[in-house]
Amino acid sequence: METRIYERGGDLLALEETAHMPYRWAMGLDSSKFFQEIAAREVLLGIRCHKCGKVYVPPRRLCGPCFVKIDELVELGSEGVIEAVTLVNYGFIDPDTGRQRPIPYYYGYIKLDGADNLFSHIIQTPPGQEVKVGDRVRAVFAEKKRGHILDISHFEPAPA
Repeated sequence: METRIYERGGDLLALEETAHMPYRWAMGLDSSKFFQEIAAREVLLGIRCHKCGKVYVPPRRLCGPCFVKIDELVELGSEGVIEAVTLVNYGFIDPDTGRQRPIPYYYGYIKLDGADNLFSHIIQTPPGQEVKVGDRVRAVFAEKKRGHILDISHFEPAPA
């Protein structure tokens, strides 16, 4: 760790630090099951609130509106409808792969079939094809799965 102290007249103006802090954290039972089902069967799971009936993806422990513990896992479709989308033209180094993500690409909020909330992910299209709000898309799963959100490689336009 490197620490630099800048002073003027003996008064501390700023403390600047650089620290490398690797960590591991447990996803919890429901999130673990979410990724295990993607890896084993390419199935997306949600979780249903027994009080209001809302289904959330990815699974969470509490229903926001009802504030009750939820634990009923349900299978969802791998297709959905785009509710919001943007075209990304800014090249950046993907922190997951260490390589620049090819541009342009779409990033959208998708209401998966059977879910009540939105699921955000990358949307890829054939060159020259656009997507817009209201279009149907389907999940494309990565060949090699590793218990990560990119086990869903991306979404693509669903066949009509």
